[in-house]
Amino acid sequence: MSPSGKARDFGSCIGGSNPPTPTLLPKLGNAGRKKLGFKMDDLVCVILAAGLGKRMKSKLAKVLHKLCGKEMIRYVVETISSLNVDRKIVVVGYQGEKVAKILEGKAEIVFQHEQLGTGHAVKQVEPILSGFTGDILVVSGDTPLLTKETLNRMIDVHRMKKAAVTILTAVLADPTGYGRIIRRKDGTISKIVEEADATPFEKSLLEVNTGTYCFRSDLLFWALDKITCQNRQGEYYLTDVVEILRKGNRIEAVRSDSSVEVMGINNRSQLQQAEEILRKRRKMDEQSTKTTFWKCQ
Repeated sequence: MSPSGKARDFGSCIGGSNPPTPTLLPKLGNAGRKKLGFKMDDLVCVILAAGLGKRMKSKLAKVLHKLCGKEMIRYVVETISSLNVDRKIVVVGYQGEKVAKILEGKAEIVFQHEQLGTGHAVKQVEPILSGFTGDILVVSGDTPLLTKETLNRMIDVHRMKKAAVTILTAVLADPTGYGRIIRRKDGTISKIVEEADATPFEKSLLEVNTGTYCFRSDLLFWALDKITCQNRQGEYYLTDVVEILRKGNRIEAVRSDSSVEVMGINNRSQLQQAEEILRKRRKMDEQSTKTTFWKCQ
């Protein structure tokens, strides 16, 4: 999905000199969250899955392509389900009926009939969230490698810092294709610039937007009413919400230390890479299970 901070190819995370020290990710655990009053029934997840995925060179919708025999959108929905969020809403567009069919009983479906950008896509869920006052987690349907642990920690930072929006970022050796995180001299986030609209200096920055966010719902929909499509792609960017919200609100960022985990799948090469990574994860899980079982004997 573009623009959503996804690269044509992904590079390794590096320390980088231009981003500031990242926000530390607290490991609260369920007991810690309960003590702080954090409840997942105050959290809704919106999964963006409306894109065509032209670079896949296939008539099949991007999120319906399979990894290890399972559609990539199902990996994302299963990860979100493991968070025990109150509601899961998938925004579909191209071949939306097919996506809805494989997710029947697993998530709510909302259609984006015209693909006018990521901001426009999120706007489509506003009518069914009337009266909701909690937080909204936004993820992309083409990120099947995201983990429950990273999402939980991002949500924890968002709530502990009482942020208007918290952005999952990464520092990449090759940031080509990603939206760039623009920070002020004091390290706070000023805005996100999509690569198509970036200056040469902005393109030189290494900290990128991964397309995963946690928003306060009231501020999100307020800001979405203010974005325009005055950009090179003529789309309503969800990323523009950040610059609107920074005036008078707290903007936080949590940096992933894994370029693999935040990888968005945009072409067949990345699909193959992601499948190899999933196989390795499964093998490690199997080995861990066997070791645990042996120790219990």
